[in-house]
This record gives sequence, C-alpha cells and structure tokens, in this order.
Amino acid sequence: MNICVFLSAADLDERYTRPAREFAELLGKGGHTLVWGGSDVGLMKVVADGVQEAGGRLVGVSVEFLSDRSRAVADEMVVARDLAERKAQMLGRADAVVIMVGGTGTLDEATEILELKKHGHATMPVVLLNTAGFYDGLRQQFLRMDAEGFLPVPLGDLVFFAEEPVGALAYLEESSGVR
Repeated sequence: MNICVFLSAADLDERYTRPAREFAELLGKGGHTLVWGGSDVGLMKVVADGVQEAGGRLVGVSVEFLSDRSRAVADEMVVARDLAERKAQMLGRADAVVIMVGGTGTLDEATEILELKKHGHATMPVVLLNTAGFYDGLRQQFLRMDAEGFLPVPLGDLVFFAEEPVGALAYLEESSGVR
C-alpha cells in the first residue's frame, strides 16, 4: 500500500520523534511505500529513515524551492513546481493518508484531503495520528463542526483519530483490505 504521510520538517523532541519512528518501522516492515514531502530534515527525515531501514520503499515529492533539502537516496523523487502540485502528486500516488504532527503546511494538507473526501473526490482512508494529544483541539473543533451540521457527511467517514502508531496502521490495513 502507498501511504502518504503529511508531517513536519521541523526538528522535534522525543515525544514526537519516538511515535514517528515507530510508525515508520511498522510501515516498512509491513512492506508499504512511504509517499512523503521528500525532505531529508526534521520529522520527515525520521520517518523516511525508519521506513527505509525497515525495508519499505520511499517516494518523495519535493517542491522546487525546497529541493535543496530533498533526500538524496529515495526509490523515487519528484520535484513539483509549487505546493499545490506537490499535494496533488502526493495524493495521486496514495492509497491512504496519515497526518502526523506539523504546522500550517501540514494543516493545509490535512484539510485538503478532508475536503476532497467530503465532496466524494477521494475515498482513501485518512488517519490523524494524535501524538501526545497534539490534535486534541482540532478533534474538538471537528466534533463541533459535525454536531452543528457543518459537515455533510459524518466525521467518522472523513477521518479516523488514532492515538498510537500501531492503531493508525491497523486501521489503514483493515480499511484497505491489506494484511
């Protein structure tokens, strides 16, 4: 399965890197392919290292203005002209999506896939990995949107919240019929 992971390129502390390494190892050992932003820095590097070390494939989609931070050794590396093209290429290669901790770029990517799913333009499973409660506030906001009628489909049809990496991958494999 090609699993697109949206996440930060920032250097983060152990409460975020430990679960990222764990998820990456599970992904690689499961024989899956990581589709990610192509960066070889920060949390993106942690995940790419973990997947590669565990035997998984790496498909990076970088962007021109960040190409100097691209991973030198990946199974495939694409350089998009802008962020919109990057997101489209990443999603176009994905069978499933995992959203890990990140800043505004990750939030933009997360809301894009949820909007596509809301309108029926994407059907892939999406997991929000809520490491160390990072997305508790976002989950609360989504629940309010759902309860007050802002979502035309139930929140559970758009995204699955996982607290641990093993639960995230288990959900994706079950949803995709992969084991």
